[in-house]
Amino acid sequence: MVTSKEWSKFAASRRSKRDFLPKAVAPELIDELLTDAMTAPSWSNTRPYIVAVASGEVRDRISAAMVERWRIGSEARAIGWRGWLTLARNLKVLPRSEYRMVLNYPSPLKRRAQIIGRDLYAVLKVPRGDRRARDAQWQRNYEFFGAPVEVFVFYHNGLGIPAASDAGLFMQNFMLAAHARGLGTCAQGALAIWPDLVRAEFHVPKDYKLLCGIALGYPTDAEVNSFGAERISAAEITAEIRTTSK
Repeated sequence: MVTSKEWSKFAASRRSKRDFLPKAVAPELIDELLTDAMTAPSWSNTRPYIVAVASGEVRDRISAAMVERWRIGSEARAIGWRGWLTLARNLKVLPRSEYRMVLNYPSPLKRRAQIIGRDLYAVLKVPRGDRRARDAQWQRNYEFFGAPVEVFVFYHNGLGIPAASDAGLFMQNFMLAAHARGLGTCAQGALAIWPDLVRAEFHVPKDYKLLCGIALGYPTDAEVNSFGAERISAAEITAEIRTTSK
């Protein structure tokens, strides 16, 4: 039996990894992670999600295609208005996510996002205002940070928010299960912008929408893997009881 202190220490030790060894992850190990992930609760036990596990040549094709689209878009943005002509000739480069992705974070969420961006790029030694260096680092998302496996998570659009919530519960179990086995993970919302590239490799029903990806593999000793995002206190997300006067 795991004690509460052991569980708290284990849960707190899970961190997103952004650099992986090329070492393959055994298929039977991936099956174990998926089985553990399925113990998460679900809306009326509907399990409204599907995963597409990409490794080997399939993984490489998806990554190469995403990197190419990102490269074209990055170069187009760098040359100003003339870049719009490039994008007009390459419409597939434009984001085409299957749900509305947040463009501007509302307060106080924006401040939290700014803090992790500042701290992470400081570890990566990417100067503020260096667009080229930042684009190169963002491209690492589409290289899956070198992870040999990318798990794409789809949720059933017919169930909407509850389906996305269930997918999130599944993902957390998956990532904790990986952590328990010495593997690293990184949830990647950035991958949702080109679902057509994933669908080209997997049979995914049209009612399922691509939510995000999860990079999976054995982490390296790179400094970025020691980075820990600031974790706010539970008090900051706990609603206060309303007070009424008579």
